[in-house]
Formats: sequence, structure tokens, C-alpha cells
Amino acid sequence: MASRSISRVSIILLFCFPEVLLSAVVTLHSIEIYTTHAWISSTPKVYFQCKGEKKTVLQDVKKKHTVYTFRDEESFQPLVDFKSTKCKRCGFYEERLIKSDDVFDEWEFCPDDFNSDDGRYIHTKDEELNATFVCKECVKKGAPKSSDKENDSHSHEKENGMHWSMIIIIGLSVVSSTVLLIMGLLLAYKIWQKRKRQQDQARFMKLFEDTDEIEDELGIGPLSDSV
Repeated sequence: MASRSISRVSIILLFCFPEVLLSAVVTLHSIEIYTTHAWISSTPKVYFQCKGEKKTVLQDVKKKHTVYTFRDEESFQPLVDFKSTKCKRCGFYEERLIKSDDVFDEWEFCPDDFNSDDGRYIHTKDEELNATFVCKECVKKGAPKSSDKENDSHSHEKENGMHWSMIIIIGLSVVSSTVLLIMGLLLAYKIWQKRKRQQDQARFMKLFEDTDEIEDELGIGPLSDSV
């Protein structure tokens, strides 16, 4: 009963608060440091920490230019636990006894950094370090996979192409309709002019006929002299 209640609460949280991941653990797969910040030759003490959270010391990391790989079952794992989609301010540091700790790199660590299919994220800082993280839950619940991004990009390009095709088709239709309308108006105007000319000629001929009839009745026409 308790497990069912928890699962129901989880589903409700996911629907009501999609930014909540509930739990997305991050493990450190590998790390290579390119330098140490100690003035004298000594074994560095490298650790990872997010702001406001516990320090995770990487006791195996002792030499530069050496790739250290780790299993998920290591005692210090998991390295980070994301409870939401919000980023965390995290970094790799080198512990110092006298002055403040040196910084290999510090950055905004986000769940949507894990956008590859295998849930890996590689963070590199020139001349400092190279680290690979794994978070499979981040891929499932966080950012879309790279293949999804490519599909979205292709579909977006396809939509843009269809959009411009529709604009061109509509533009050609408007131009064609306008040309046909103008040609129709010109044709109608010519037909009107022709009919008007015919009507004027008919009225003119009828006027001559009426004038001839009046002259014949009055005897002033050209046939009156012969009579």
C-alpha cells in the first residue's frame, strides 16, 4: 500500500510540476587532470563539490595526464543528485592547506547537459581537466536526446519549406487572379465600346431616315423638284 501511495504521489508531482525529476543521480565515469596547482611536488587532493552540498574527495586521482575511470559502485558515488531541472553551481577543486583551494573549473551543472543517447556528458577545461559524467535518468526525464533534436530540426526545416511553398503558391495565385481580372475588365471595356459605337451608328442612321421622311412629307426633299 505504501509503495502504491508513493507511486501515485510521484505521478501527480510529474504532471503538476514537470520540472521535478524526483531523483536523477549523476555518477563520475572518468576524469583526467592536466595540471596541479601546488608549488612543490606533492600529491594533489582533488575533490568535487556543488554549492551548498557535501565535498566528494577523489582519492584515486593523484597524477596528471592519467585517465581515471570509476564504476557506479564506487563509495563516493553518486556524485550529484538532481531533484529538479534547475542547474547547480559545481566544480572540481584542489585542496590547499595554507590558502584558499585552487579551482580546476567551476560551471553551471544542469540536467539537460546529458543530451546524448547513452546519458553521458563530457566537460572539458583547457589545460585543466577532462571529465565524463553519466546520468541516464536525466535523459529519460530531462532534455530531449540528440536524435530527437535532429528530428525536430529536420521537421522544423520541412515546416519552413512548406511554409515558403505555400507563400509562393498563394502569391502566384493572387498575381494570376489579378492579371485575369485586368484582362477581363479590358475585354469588357472593348465590348462595351464596340456596342456603344454600334448604337451610335444606329441612332445616326435612324436620324437620317427620320430627316428624309420629314423632307418628303414637306416636299422639300430631293424628289420634290422632279414632281
